[in-house]
This record gives sequence, C-alpha cells and structure tokens, in this order.
Amino acid sequence: MVAPLKRRAELNPVKVGLLGLGTVGCGTVDVLSRNAEEIARRAGRGIRVTTAAARDTGRRRPCDTSGLVITNDPFRVVDDHGVQIVVELIGGSDLALELVLRAIDNGKHVVTANKALIARHGNEIFARAREKGVMVAFEAAVAGGIPIIKAIREGLAGNTIHWLAGIINGTGNFILTGMRDKGRDFGEVLGEAQRLGYAEADPTFDVEGIDAAHKLTILASIAFGIPLQFERVYTEGITNITPDDVAYAGELGYRIKHLGIARRREDGIELRVHPTLIPQRRLIANVDGVMNAVLVNADAVGPTLYYGAGAGADPTASAVVADLVDVVRVLTSDPENRVPHLAFQPDAISDLPILGMEDVETAYYLRLRAKDRPGVLAEVTRILGDLQISIEAIIQKEPERGAPDATIIMLTYRVIERRMNAAIGRIEDLDSITRPVERIRLETLG
Repeated sequence: MVAPLKRRAELNPVKVGLLGLGTVGCGTVDVLSRNAEEIARRAGRGIRVTTAAARDTGRRRPCDTSGLVITNDPFRVVDDHGVQIVVELIGGSDLALELVLRAIDNGKHVVTANKALIARHGNEIFARAREKGVMVAFEAAVAGGIPIIKAIREGLAGNTIHWLAGIINGTGNFILTGMRDKGRDFGEVLGEAQRLGYAEADPTFDVEGIDAAHKLTILASIAFGIPLQFERVYTEGITNITPDDVAYAGELGYRIKHLGIARRREDGIELRVHPTLIPQRRLIANVDGVMNAVLVNADAVGPTLYYGAGAGADPTASAVVADLVDVVRVLTSDPENRVPHLAFQPDAISDLPILGMEDVETAYYLRLRAKDRPGVLAEVTRILGDLQISIEAIIQKEPERGAPDATIIMLTYRVIERRMNAAIGRIEDLDSITRPVERIRLETLG
C-alpha cells in the first residue's frame, strides 16, 4: 500500500502558500521537506509549499527555498489560483486580518500561528470561514509545539472542563526561573533573555502578560464554548516581582509562575493572567526556562498536564504542519461535519459572562514594609480579621542593621478579591506601613 500512496502523493500534492518566510516559515518548509513521505502517508496526499511572501526576497535563509516563488507582495499569494491552503505567519492584526479574510473569500483554507489575530478577530474570521465552507486551523497559536488545542477540542471532547492553568509564555517563565535559580533581579534576567533571543527588544507583550492573555482567550473559548473575548481578560505582568518575593515564596514551599487561568463557575467564567504562587510539589511549578505547560482539570479524566517547547522554528512548525495535515484530510468533506473551530457547534456557543477580577476568589501572598515598633502586626491582623480574611502563615523578617522598617510576609486563605482590595487599602492607610503592599495571588491547583 505504501508505494501507490507515495506515487499518488507525488502526482497530486496540495499546494501551500506561505505568508512570512522567517523563523517559523523556514521551519515549516524544512519540516515539510524532511518528513515529506511520512506526512503524505498520514495526510493521503503530499503537501508542498509553492509560493511565499517575504519582505526581503533576496535574503539568504536557513531553509531550502529552491523551487519556491518568492514575492514581496503577500496579496499575490492569497490570490494565487493554484494555492489551496494559505499559511499566515506574519503576525500582527491589521494586515494579517485583511489577508486572511481575502484568502477565505477566495475559497482557500487558512492555517495561522497568530494568537493576537485569533484572540482579537477570531469570531469574525470563523464566521466568514463557515460562510465560505473553508477551515481555519490555529494549533500553533498557543504553546508552540504542544498540541493543546487538539487535546482540549478533540481529546477531551467527552469531558466538562472545570478549569485550566498554563505557563504559556516562555520569556516570562525564563525570567522567573533565572530570578529563582540565580537570585538576580528582573532587569538582569530580562537582559540575558534578550541577548539569548528569548525576549524581543520591546518585551512588553511578554512581561506584561499580553501575549499570555491572547493565548488564554483561545484556550478558554475551546474549553468552555464561549466567544473569544480578549478584552475581558484581567492581565497583570511580572515587572514588580523581586528576588525577595521569589525567595520568600520558596521559604513557604511555593514557586512563582506567570499563569493564565480560566475557571468555570456557576455565575460565569474567570479569565486572568497574573503572577501566581504554586505549591512546589505541583508538576507545573517545576516547569522551568522557556518551556510551556498547560494543566487542565476535567470531570471525567481529572487533571492532565501538557508540556513542551512553546516557541522556536521546529516546535511551532510541527504545529503548523499538523494543521496542514488536518486540513488536507478533510479537503473534500462536508463542511457541516468538520470539527468546529471553537470545539462547540456555532449555534451552541454559551453566553456565560466573564467575571470581573473583583469577583474572583483566591488566596494571597502579601509583602508589607512596616516601621519596626510594637503593635504593628496586631494592627494589620485586626484589619484582616474585621474583613473575615484568615491568615495561613506569617514570616516577619528582622530589619537590617540601622534600617527603620521590617518586612512582613503573609499568606491568606481564599477570599474574594473585592474584600482583599478593601483590606489592602486600609492597611496602606496605617502610618506604620511605609510602602505600598505588594500582593501575589496564590493557587493550589488541587
């Protein structure tokens, strides 16, 4: 059976046009070439890149582009009658959206690694794709080479998903790992990440949680069957985390990770990205460096953890090519019988509200700087008691010689954020508290 299949794959390959021939684009060309026979065996037909758009058509690239028509006009790719699948790898939203919608209008299937595009415009894109009877595949948009979209959308299709939590930005994870292992401050480790190519010259999207919020938006939609709602994600970065916070968390048996968390409740959905203390014993707390991981808790299977490389040429290309194989497999199938873009049938998307951050319940790590005098701790604990906030643990650090104030670390039990905001406001009004209270949310992920 292999020989006839091989001949068929060579005679009638599916033609692909690339928008973008950078790291991931070249990785896609390499994977398709290196694994051509294996891919054809899985897809039933060969898959061949025939044309690509790139800003600089003459630049030398780390992949074999012989046989490719390379243009600096991306519209030539989406308008090429011979191209059956367009792979969008240029990033951003405006031009990418225009190109993707034009490709769909031209009757072409689309594969994209663009999380911002899907998170911000996916509802419009999927509606247009349904209208035109084409597929839009986006596995590479979340967690690089980890097949988390397929796992939730298909592998866990028999489950009700309760919550998911993910380390879904490798740059932030690299920084927090470096702060913990080397005792260095945020700026130092960020500089190292930039030198190594893990962080952009402008790292805002990574360190402020915007990149993770894009990805969490997508994961929540396929987990809970809700519309994509990026603008409703609570987002907080890691720039205020100090080496002391990392060390104190370790003393208490926790590690700090920058998590994206989506949780289903009876009254709505929590969508939040922020630094989080996690017990050291949890597997996800031990995911270090630039690696990604997503923990999913569902009713039938329980907790499952998906771990791997969240970026890079080959890992991301792996996801792009997997999407290409999926599209080729169903090229001739009835559009009504394909796997829905967001896992649930379009007429079954839920209108569950996204909850505001003040309605979220979680535990807290609090770091206070207070004057070194009797009665300060009693004042603080009285405020917490008045607001029915229970304390799990306290560490009081002796002030350094000659220093006028001391550090107090507290862990609380779970409480509604609105109540914690009120407590922090009252604590900061005390004349014994010398600096703003630093808070990090805490999740046991049990």
